Amino acid sequence: MTNIFKHIRTYIFRGLLAIIPLLLTTIAITLLYKLIDKKVMSFIEQYIEIRHIPGMGILLVLICLYLIGLVFSNVIGKQIFVFIGQVTERIPFIKFIYQMGKELSESFSLASDKQAFQKVLLVKNLTHDGWMIGFLTGTVKDNATGEELLRVLISATHNPLFGYIVLVKPEQTRDPGWSVEETVKAMVSVGIIFPAEIKQ
Repeated sequence: MTNIFKHIRTYIFRGLLAIIPLLLTTIAITLLYKLIDKKVMSFIEQYIEIRHIPGMGILLVLICLYLIGLVFSNVIGKQIFVFIGQVTERIPFIKFIYQMGKELSESFSLASDKQAFQKVLLVKNLTHDGWMIGFLTGTVKDNATGEELLRVLISATHNPLFGYIVLVKPEQTRDPGWSVEETVKAMVSVGIIFPAEIKQ
């Protein structure tokens, strides 16, 4: 009897693991449809009578974003951004919101750059005996000592784009031999998906 219950429990758990990706995908598609597709089509239908095809609203949003990206990637678009920045500088509350949005945008832009995270490092934790996982983003020269310090982003476990920067000596770090991709997966999964070994 115990073996039967163990067998049932095991396969229920496996079934749950199998269905989680499908559920998350379904939820994401439903949210996209309700929050973007329906809203966009409702807005357009106020001005133009158009046949509602599922997904058309999302497609229109993507096309608009593409066109905006083209416009603001050239010289004229950059000048418009400079002008908007100068205007927002004069309005205290708007200035705060604009700067916050600009910094967030720049963070995502940096994260999308393949050179943003040069490699994964383990950084010695000075408060207790252990290692923190971080991403090497560059180096800083300490003119007082002549040393070259490593600039490392110690990420939040749930979101690798956010965290805090530490400046450390090379001898305070280790190279685990992990790729950026597999380390990001480990952080997002809260350690459930994790490299099996420190390779170096």
